[in-house]
Amino acid sequence: MSRAAAIARAEQQFDSGEFKAVLARRIAVPTESQNPDRAPALAQYLHEELQPAFEAMGFECRMLPNPKGKAPFLFAQRIEDPRAPTVFGYGHGDVIRGLDREWLDGLSPWQLTERDGRWYGRGIADNKGQHTVNMQAMANVLAERGRLDFNAKVLIEMGEENGSPGLREVCDQNKELFKSDLLIASDGPRLRADRPTIFLGSRGSFNFDLTIDARKGGAHSGNWGGLISNPGIQLAHAIASIVSPTGQIRVPEWVPSELPTSVRRALADCEVDGGADGPTIELWWGEPGLSPAERVFGWCSFEVLAYKTGNPETPVNAIPPRAWARCQLRFVVGIDPKQILPALRRHLDRQGFPMVQIAATREEMFHATRIDPEDPWVQWAIDSIARTSGKKPALLPNLGGALPNDIFTDVLGLRTVWVPHSYPGCSQHAPNEHLPPEVLREALKVMTGLYWDLGAGNTPKPTS
Repeated sequence: MSRAAAIARAEQQFDSGEFKAVLARRIAVPTESQNPDRAPALAQYLHEELQPAFEAMGFECRMLPNPKGKAPFLFAQRIEDPRAPTVFGYGHGDVIRGLDREWLDGLSPWQLTERDGRWYGRGIADNKGQHTVNMQAMANVLAERGRLDFNAKVLIEMGEENGSPGLREVCDQNKELFKSDLLIASDGPRLRADRPTIFLGSRGSFNFDLTIDARKGGAHSGNWGGLISNPGIQLAHAIASIVSPTGQIRVPEWVPSELPTSVRRALADCEVDGGADGPTIELWWGEPGLSPAERVFGWCSFEVLAYKTGNPETPVNAIPPRAWARCQLRFVVGIDPKQILPALRRHLDRQGFPMVQIAATREEMFHATRIDPEDPWVQWAIDSIARTSGKKPALLPNLGGALPNDIFTDVLGLRTVWVPHSYPGCSQHAPNEHLPPEVLREALKVMTGLYWDLGAGNTPKPTS
């Protein structure tokens, strides 16, 4: 009974194909939360896949109703000793739409397929592969030690890809039930495929629409060109006032006053690399004076996600009556989310664009979070992962993308340590989602070691 034996068990489990078989079975369940017709698949995944797996590990399971009437939550817990550390885990079993027809020939989103050194399947990166790693790692510790020697609580939702409806409410209603010392969970990508990574929160994400409705209908561009305004041109200039030609945000309230020293120190060791299939970083884009890692993990970014004026499919010789753009602000700790749209309104009015209408979308806003990179639990996790992998983990103050992490930090009051098992080039949310199997193999070893160390008696003192 030893740490090395538990990790050797993880290696054998992966190399034998046992892990792959479990993951293939879960990928085969088409849990598209944006598709109402898939409601039975969401329930099937919880009842037939995850609940039996948790119960086989001695967890007590219960279904918690969703306060917003959507798919329920699965809560599993194994309490061994109230005096031991209690760790809260989280994952989501739903996936983005499969986009079946857009995958490469011979690939299906609902079948785990190995090709050219990659494993393909919808959810392998987000999030079935990641929570399957963590569950199997706990099973390895139990098989080797006979117990965890810590207390584990895990919440699985089936609506993350649809904005996590009801997650905030169910956490607020069950604060005592969910009470723990910290969260350890897995989502999002590593900094690089070959480098284990820890991140401590996420950037916030807020989507909104900009619209100009100039008149009821279009007007002939020959007869009226030069006489009436063109909403497409006006909206383009309005957007150009928000961000510079090189991507620097020009709304003062949308950027932090400074980059904290602890954040800058953590990011000094991080190099952004999307791999062979990832985009090439353009060093001239974004906030000047910051490294690429500081721009994506320590700063804010503004994006135009879609833009429409006139009839793009069949252009006609008419001045369009309307222009519309879907925009997004990714923001870090220090930005007041309640002031994002008021600040934009003031900015556009100052720049001479009172005709631009601003409206928040129906998508739920994710708030920005991060815990102190120098927190003792963070240093403990780094040491554990380094010991298993033989590599120095990358430490990111927050993920560049968005997660409902503020629910865990603000509602449940938890420290949050995320250990991602994906990589930037995984085609998450796109056709041909995949992972290199060596990433999953290393992740299984890393998490087995991490869970072993949680029960070894050398963790930071539990919080009161």
